[in-house]
Amino acid sequence: MTSTSYPTVRLTVGQAIIKFLQAQYVERDGETQRFFGGGFGIFGHGNVGGLGQAMLEYEEDFPYYQGRSEQGMVHIGIGYAKVRNRLGALAVSTSIGPGATNMVTGAGTASVNHLPVLLFPSDVFANRATGAVLQQQEMPYAMDVTANDSFRAVSRYFDRIWRPEQLASALLEAMRVLTSPADTGAVTIALPQDVQAEAYDFPEDLFRDRVWHVPRNRADRAAIKRAADVIRAAKRAVIISGGGVIYSEASEQLVRFAESTGIGVGVTQAGKASFPHEHELALGALGASGTKFANAAAQEADVVIGIGTRYTDFTTASNTLFQNPDVKFVNINVAEIDAYKEAATALIGDAQVTIDELLEELGDWSIEQGARDKAVELASGWREENDRIIALDDSPTLSQAQMLGILNAAAGERDVVVNAAGSMPGDLHRLWRPGSTKGYDIEYGNSCMGYEIPGAIGNAMGDSSRHVFGLIGDGTFLMLSSELLTAVQEKLKLTIVIVNNYGYGSIGALSETVGSQAFGTRFNERGDSGVTHDGPRLEVDFAQNAESYGAKVWKSNTAETFAAALEEAKAYEGTSVVYVEVDSQARFGGSGAWWEVAVPEVSELESTIEARKAYDEHKKGQRLYL
Repeated sequence: MTSTSYPTVRLTVGQAIIKFLQAQYVERDGETQRFFGGGFGIFGHGNVGGLGQAMLEYEEDFPYYQGRSEQGMVHIGIGYAKVRNRLGALAVSTSIGPGATNMVTGAGTASVNHLPVLLFPSDVFANRATGAVLQQQEMPYAMDVTANDSFRAVSRYFDRIWRPEQLASALLEAMRVLTSPADTGAVTIALPQDVQAEAYDFPEDLFRDRVWHVPRNRADRAAIKRAADVIRAAKRAVIISGGGVIYSEASEQLVRFAESTGIGVGVTQAGKASFPHEHELALGALGASGTKFANAAAQEADVVIGIGTRYTDFTTASNTLFQNPDVKFVNINVAEIDAYKEAATALIGDAQVTIDELLEELGDWSIEQGARDKAVELASGWREENDRIIALDDSPTLSQAQMLGILNAAAGERDVVVNAAGSMPGDLHRLWRPGSTKGYDIEYGNSCMGYEIPGAIGNAMGDSSRHVFGLIGDGTFLMLSSELLTAVQEKLKLTIVIVNNYGYGSIGALSETVGSQAFGTRFNERGDSGVTHDGPRLEVDFAQNAESYGAKVWKSNTAETFAAALEEAKAYEGTSVVYVEVDSQARFGGSGAWWEVAVPEVSELESTIEARKAYDEHKKGQRLYL
């Protein structure tokens, strides 16, 4: 017993952090589980003797994982949190300077997607006795500003521990944010390297088992009545289902709501797996990366019911999608900032309970039969179009859509597809048929190239009962392939599909639409003129590259060889890679919606002049919903 009159235990700050993380649990709907699945760390000066030593000391109870890049480690944490339905997280420790700031992109990706990760970037010496520290950014206007302050813009909670006494309140605040349905995202606690190794008499109570109860907050009853009045007045309505439906585990409630009201359901990227593909009211992907069928319903709707969506510019087609002059919005969301978007009638609450209570308020009301029939017709039309797009033909090469159709057929009901930026997310949003609500992990909130392989690893770590297919393009593979070694090291059973279309296909197509002629998007040598890259195509042996990490690799370039390779790769007890080439020019029809990307007002290039005319025409349809 100390003079503080309560029991204490003497630990370093690093040791206290790990002991605290070991004792954190979450509960929802009566199910309690441990929150942290362990921690990743790349050690250098700053954390090697602090959190690194603590991870060594407590490794038996707090698993340590070795990553290859700081950004990759955070992305693994994002994939882990997603498959754990935000009821689980990983911690990540790095050294000072570039090791720390390499996590900024990952932190932004986590916060944009509302997924919990706990980051511990190391920092300068708190005592300043050494003067300038290796890799320290010195600011002439403030001695307490360091490179880690860059995390403030991309973190849902940020703190810096200058003294051991500050640790307890910081850790409790961190857990409050990490387990919050509305506020979760990246939590960053910067740790000066001397403080990490400093000992202190911490209260024993800090390390007791602590259960964080994740609430299902209910919307205001008066707001539910107002929302029901808006919906009852609808003649043409559409539901937009976002990621919040999945995280709330509200898919069954959404199905009941759609069936009772007769309103068709369009899905965002995050909400793609929230509504069964084969349901007669499933309109499919909605927005700039959606289909003309779902978007036709949205364009005519006089009431839009957004559930768990934050209305990104892709979802709203840069605020050009909803063309009914009298359109009104009803939004269900745990986050107030999202619930009030588009001047909506806001229902601030958990999707699962709020859908049920709104349905109870609506009673036996349903949309007019003609409107329901129209939704069924649009949904059926999209399924037929989907079948047509992925159908194989006599072409000697595979289109990307055909490749995805073959992969979808090979995936089991509980298997997971993982992807991020590029041309594949749009195709996946339209074409993929998820077998379960956790079967679709497309990082499109931040559209972050480099998520694909780490995200697949995080999914596999978070739920080993599912087979994970990580889809990655050649452009992204060249950016961040190193975490393949992490998958091999951990003996994870997953399959990475490397798709080669010889460049940045998505941006190439976008570049053409804005008049920039796909400039800088193809992988070619510099040409004889010396002005641009119009020489021979660069050839990279991606299969051999993947094999060098220790993965088992199959190569394919036809429908038959690709299907056979997938079957063998899925059966392989370890990390497998399937390499496939697709036709970079094989594209299918548009979404019937627009996405705003700025086009120069003046130019000497005819392609840019014409693109600006189209841009100005689209801008005429843009509006604020006030």
